[in-house]
Amino acid sequence: MFSSYLNWKNALALFAIVIVTGTIFYSNYLTKKIAADERKKVRVWAESLKTKSTTNDPAALNLTNIITNENTDIPIIETDESDRPTGNYLNLDPEKIKKDSLYLTEKVREYRNQHNSIKVDISSDPVIYNKYYYGDSKLLNEVGYYPLVQLLIVSLFILITLILISTSNRSTQNQVWAGMAKEAAHQLGTPISSLEGWVEMLKQDHQEDNKIIKEIGKDVDRLKLVTDRFGKIGSIPMLEQTPLMPQLEHMIDYIKKRSSDKVQFRFNAISQTNLMVPINIPLFDWVIENLLKNALDAMEGKGLINITVEQEKESVKIDIHDNGKGIPKKDWNKIFKPGFTTKKRGWGLGLSLSKRIIEQYHKGQLFVRSSELGKGTCIRIVLKKTN
Repeated sequence: MFSSYLNWKNALALFAIVIVTGTIFYSNYLTKKIAADERKKVRVWAESLKTKSTTNDPAALNLTNIITNENTDIPIIETDESDRPTGNYLNLDPEKIKKDSLYLTEKVREYRNQHNSIKVDISSDPVIYNKYYYGDSKLLNEVGYYPLVQLLIVSLFILITLILISTSNRSTQNQVWAGMAKEAAHQLGTPISSLEGWVEMLKQDHQEDNKIIKEIGKDVDRLKLVTDRFGKIGSIPMLEQTPLMPQLEHMIDYIKKRSSDKVQFRFNAISQTNLMVPINIPLFDWVIENLLKNALDAMEGKGLINITVEQEKESVKIDIHDNGKGIPKKDWNKIFKPGFTTKKRGWGLGLSLSKRIIEQYHKGQLFVRSSELGKGTCIRIVLKKTN
């Protein structure tokens, strides 16, 4: 699925490069073509002024007027040999020219940087000529901006497409994990029911030797709890106002009994005994179990796990801090992605499911608060105090 996403990403990037490159080349071609055409128009206009000043022929004068009227978008200024404006201009604002005596001179300087002037002789003996400076038309400017507009449109198209693909992939992944979890719960249901029946029969036949039967019963209950947890993945669980401290103490005691004597557990929750939070108990316990087990794995059988609860006005913060090997900062977000694991054995699903349980089902937060290689990691859970 990830490789498919990369293939889509590469194909879209290549598609964008081809479109933008083709657009740039075509725009440059159009720009040069329009620029050459506009230069011809300026020369024709300049020649028409010359004709207008040297003839009284009505037909010729009519033609020069037609040429002048047809040019409605190219700004032109006529100057003498010394680049002083003569007063003849086209497609410039007369009001600005009246208000600012240097307006035409400044425009001549601007147009000189855009195009070479066109010279037209007005006298052969002595040789006298006028210069014609002109700027870019609106059409030429629009064609110049076209590649940028095209690039923006293509970029937005690719961005939206990638977002849709990413969203679709995440949705598919969520459906796969939820389907796997529910199928696991379904498959476990039958043997657990059978085990419950055998336990009841053992209780009837061996009343005196009930210690082993009790332990078997606990393991069956544990399997039922695991099945219940998996069965809730993919559906919206019910949240109930629950005393937080007893729930945390229960899970800490459970993990403590199954860990090495070289691991110490410290639970700091002073004055938080009556703290109530809306949680789904089986799923919340699963999260705490996952985080504590990860802490144990990080410490490799010895060290200190410090669990701290801090209450704020609208939220509760639970910090689980170990003094294990730590997590590189570049992996702080990766550890919550499905399939990512640093263990030799493992599917890399525990933290991913834990984050989903807290953030999607409990509308809270689960993240790496801090971590330093060789010194340990602190994982923080943030829960809302009310639904």
